[in-house]
Amino acid sequence: MMGCRNAYLLGGLLLLLTNGFALLIPWLLKLAIQSFQHPLPGRSPGFYAALIILAALCHGVIRIFSRTTMLNAGRTIEFRIREELYGKLLSLDLPYFSRERTGDILSRFSNDLTNVRMLLGFGVLSCINTFILYVAGLVIMVGINPLLTLWAVIPFPIMMYVVKRVSHRIFRHSLLVQEQLAALSSRIQENVTAAAVIRGYCREEAESAAFRNANEQYRRLSMKLARLRGFVLPIMGSATGAGTLIVLFLGGRMVIHKSITLGDFVAFNGYLAMLVWPTVMMGWILNLIQRGAASMSRLNGVLDARAVIGEGDLPLTAPVRGEIRLDKLTFGYGDNGPVLHDITLHLPAGTKTGIVGPVGSGKSTLARLVARLFPVPEGTLFIDGIDINRMRLSDLRGAIGFVPQEGFLFSRSIRENIACGREGADDDAVAVAAELAQLTREIDSFPDGYATQVGERGVTLSGGQKQRTAIARALLAQPPILILDDPLSSVDAATEEAILAGLENYYGTRTVIIVSHRLSAVQGCDRIVLLEEGRIKEEGSPAELLARGGSYAALHREQQLRQEIERL
Repeated sequence: MMGCRNAYLLGGLLLLLTNGFALLIPWLLKLAIQSFQHPLPGRSPGFYAALIILAALCHGVIRIFSRTTMLNAGRTIEFRIREELYGKLLSLDLPYFSRERTGDILSRFSNDLTNVRMLLGFGVLSCINTFILYVAGLVIMVGINPLLTLWAVIPFPIMMYVVKRVSHRIFRHSLLVQEQLAALSSRIQENVTAAAVIRGYCREEAESAAFRNANEQYRRLSMKLARLRGFVLPIMGSATGAGTLIVLFLGGRMVIHKSITLGDFVAFNGYLAMLVWPTVMMGWILNLIQRGAASMSRLNGVLDARAVIGEGDLPLTAPVRGEIRLDKLTFGYGDNGPVLHDITLHLPAGTKTGIVGPVGSGKSTLARLVARLFPVPEGTLFIDGIDINRMRLSDLRGAIGFVPQEGFLFSRSIRENIACGREGADDDAVAVAAELAQLTREIDSFPDGYATQVGERGVTLSGGQKQRTAIARALLAQPPILILDDPLSSVDAATEEAILAGLENYYGTRTVIIVSHRLSAVQGCDRIVLLEEGRIKEEGSPAELLARGGSYAALHREQQLRQEIERL
């Protein structure tokens, strides 16, 4: 921030100069009036008029540079805060994003950041300018006539007391307005994202009514805040108006009784008039400060957030073999109780393990914990004998290829979405990964091929195409551990079979974990783990579990029956 500090110092110096020339004008006007009353050689009114014009020109030119310098500093700080915010978001983990709304985060990047920039630009500029004018103006006015100055500023303490009382309410209401705007942004973001669902269930009118209610609440809060702000400005104007009336009355009497000269009276009114705009600006500055403070408190909510998943301090010094061991792992989300209970598993390196079970049994949770997407209890999950809490996150994540249930796609080309799985991947590597995911035929059918833009969240692709793109992304990274969290739920049986057949050659010595609700996806696994209510119900090879005739065998018969019914 050294550059911004220097910019503020330079801006402050320029403000001193510009206000110096502005304060010189009333004094020159005083001398011009005195030159009418007591002419001096070489000091005609025209001479002072020329000096006033010169002072006004210098004031205007320097004012441009002072404002540009200060406002640029505010823009620079906004730029750096935005970068810091973005960097902070990338450092946070899934528990944070599961609590926060997307629209609220976007509102902080736009509205709150704009308020802070206004405070650091116009706000700081106006504060410094007002301080200089008040101090210098009052000093000169006291020099002209202390008693008249005292009468002129009598209304100001009353004004400051009222404004101080109102400012606390302005801060509270500014915070409420920003939070309601964030809620409004979140609703818009959700409705845009879920446009197909809203239309599919004919929820247009219901969502419009809900938005109307939220928008009306935002309007009411904004109007209340506007009334508070509107209350401040008349108070400021009344104080300056009352001071001006007092000066006109008492100052006029002083001129009549020759206590002060006419030139002093004109100059005094000139300086008092110069204080009118800063006084009015104080109300605007106050509003700006309260809004900026409320917005900064919301930005600090992001900047002060800390990732729940800590960074390990043990770097990997050898390639990951892929041995995974779980020792009495129990895990739950927040205060909702455990999702997994006392899970103990040993997955040797190079083996393929299928995790199956009914909905809500904890399959996806187990897969996420192996990738350490959520905090893992100490001493319960090991990779190659190392507690994953001690491993560097970059090393751990680099050793794991994770394909979630809903593969997220960026609004870029298919090639870019696949290539983000490995830095610097060439076209041939991307094509091989797409072939393994059985995506090549669809890509070739697109007019732009791999350059086809997939739209936001992959909206232009089918569910199966999105899943296969996400699979290709993970395969391109060639990780020693591959976790597939139900990645074939949106593809048909024939495509699933082709993908699984292609992956058999890819697996090689990799450790593979396949989570699936369809048993056909895990038939080629070395071991099957059946979860029920967060506990391991059965474990063994597919043949062993079928021969045992337990829950796995029952689930196998049920799915076979469904397939036969679908063929009919």
